[in-house]
Amino acid sequence: MLSVQMEQRVNLKFLVKLGKTFTEVYAMLKEVYGNECLSRTQIFVWFKRFKEGHETTEGDPRPGRPSTPNTDKNIEKINKPICGLQVNQSPYLSLVYP
Repeated sequence: MLSVQMEQRVNLKFLVKLGKTFTEVYAMLKEVYGNECLSRTQIFVWFKRFKEGHETTEGDPRPGRPSTPNTDKNIEKINKPICGLQVNQSPYLSLVYP
């Protein structure tokens, strides 16, 4: 099932292909989605993209650190070295924590 934002982008693309103006598109989306409607700015950005021939309704990749999934393989990579550590490797630790 599509998210509300994705659904609006698909509908927005359809309306642009029908030749609707920005004002018409904005009014229709506001009428259908009410409080869940994309902001006027977001509608304008997507309207412009579709008007320029952009076909996909997916957003652009965002900068920043990519998220890494917590898979069993990744968890094992972390746990193996940690579980193999000797707790009392430093002679100084025994002075602090007898």
